[in-house]
Amino acid sequence: MPHLGVPSAVVEVADSRFEEQVLASPLPVLLDVWAPWCVPGRGMEPVIEELAASLSGRVRVAKLDLDRSPQSFARLRIQGVPTLIVFKGGQEVARMIGARGRSELMRALADVD
Repeated sequence: MPHLGVPSAVVEVADSRFEEQVLASPLPVLLDVWAPWCVPGRGMEPVIEELAASLSGRVRVAKLDLDRSPQSFARLRIQGVPTLIVFKGGQEVARMIGARGRSELMRALADVD
């Protein structure tokens, strides 16, 4: 969770801006596809927030609520939540299904950062 008074560095993505915020991003993107009802996904929130803060300016960290973004959910062929996808230059370069720790996410980002 973000600290009180400190804005989150995580970008909220929706269907209407998916192309612009993820595929056209000049930075690599770590996309967290989650759902409010998914306990493991909610449990990853502190890790996602910390990565967004520590990688600011080098990697865009974004969240996509699958319940609010059915087109992106279908487009990405999401099979379970949470799903974490790394994009570089508009292309998917890594995908992890299920909750992951900071070190595993950093390894997935190592080649694109």
